[in-house]
Amino acid sequence: MTEAHRPAVLRVLVVGISGSGKTTFSSRLAAATGIPHTDLDAVNWRPGWRDRTSTDRESFIADIDAASAAPAWTISGSYHSTIGDMLWSRATDAVWMDLPRLAVMAQVIPRSLQRALSGADVFPGCRETPARLFGAEHPIRYAWDNHARRRERYEQVSVDPAYADVRIHRCRSRREGDAAMARLVEQARA
Repeated sequence: MTEAHRPAVLRVLVVGISGSGKTTFSSRLAAATGIPHTDLDAVNWRPGWRDRTSTDRESFIADIDAASAAPAWTISGSYHSTIGDMLWSRATDAVWMDLPRLAVMAQVIPRSLQRALSGADVFPGCRETPARLFGAEHPIRYAWDNHARRRERYEQVSVDPAYADVRIHRCRSRREGDAAMARLVEQARA
């Protein structure tokens, strides 16, 4: 295959508040393009909801460093204070899932309830329970409490001159998410 016929290299960071659809978008993009997908939450959480960013930070960063050193990837998650600069500086594209707060809640509440009622692991050894639903760090409460702050953060990052080469796809609705998906799949096939 000649250089002109090789698929475009994509390194796509998918960010947004909890429950905004980051992992779903990134998984769909990976399936459509064959690009490897890494879910930062799956890399972070260990049995018993042990948070590697707190208990094993260096190893967590090393794992994400290795995943993002690949020539093409899609990574979903918003660990901005831990690894955000590394990922943003390596990304060719960033998909910002910026759905309205009520749209996020309409996704995160049913998902959380279904997980709590099923008793299935969210990540290996990490079960959602009805009692966890009321915790301050649970995705439902986190998404509600931090929606505006997260939007501010990504508005600032999206205009940061350090990331001027990153193509930003801000998705304020599912329709805009579908359009971003189509653009990125086309770009991967170009």
